[in-house]
Amino acid sequence: MIAYHAHPEVWLLVAVAACWYEWALRRVGPGRVHPIERVATRKQVLSFSAGLLALWIAADWPIHDLSERYLFSVHMFQHLLISLVAAPLLMVGLPAWLWRWLLQPKPVMAAARFFGRPIIGIIVFNGVIAFTHAPAVVNVAVTHEYLHFLLHLLLFASAVCMFMPVLNPLIELPRLSYPGRMLYLFVMSLLPTVPASFLTFGHTVLYHHYAVVPRIWGISALTDQLFAGLLMKLGGGAVLWGMMSWYFFKWATTEQRENVDVIEMGRLERELHRAGATKS
Repeated sequence: MIAYHAHPEVWLLVAVAACWYEWALRRVGPGRVHPIERVATRKQVLSFSAGLLALWIAADWPIHDLSERYLFSVHMFQHLLISLVAAPLLMVGLPAWLWRWLLQPKPVMAAARFFGRPIIGIIVFNGVIAFTHAPAVVNVAVTHEYLHFLLHLLLFASAVCMFMPVLNPLIELPRLSYPGRMLYLFVMSLLPTVPASFLTFGHTVLYHHYAVVPRIWGISALTDQLFAGLLMKLGGGAVLWGMMSWYFFKWATTEQRENVDVIEMGRLERELHRAGATKS
């Protein structure tokens, strides 16, 4: 039985983020949108709320305790929640005016333009993944709670950087077309295959900490490592391929709408031409 362990710092963090979002929508938003416009759509509010919920689940009991004290597979699940679920949901939940308000200092906007480039996103996110899953780093981090928190913060920031070319709503920042987003996400789905293969097909336990912790639910250390590798590859791939599918249908719908518009414009031009010819 996993003993309950309260994490009030997590509750405080989530509460502060929720209060800040509510304050921004009520106090800042009305002065930055047209009076007839909505400060935030229902979809944006729900997305931000879901992102906070994902962060809370990832950082609170029992996920936090299982990931640090017992199972590396839960540790991997925790990282997937932070990077591939919470980060994009929170980004989608920010209206365009709130993005501009946050990025209005020139150094912040310059940093966003640099780190929002697709190649930078690929390098930064995968570099952080490699660093945070290095055996020496994992073995130390899971025994030092505040260091583990800082690594989660680094992972979240790298995920924001990775998703910037895909999810940011601003024309001022680098933003990929629908086909570009699909290609970008496809590349991102392939790169984790390398570290995931070491976890899935390894014959020895890579992380000493998880080799010596108490075993629960009859899961051996190697089986736990196998589950972690499968989660990294299949779980992360499912999220990215789901996003690719979404953008494919968005692209197809946009192309179809544009074709209909072109056909309609052609029909109107022909009618005007016939009307002019009839009058003459």
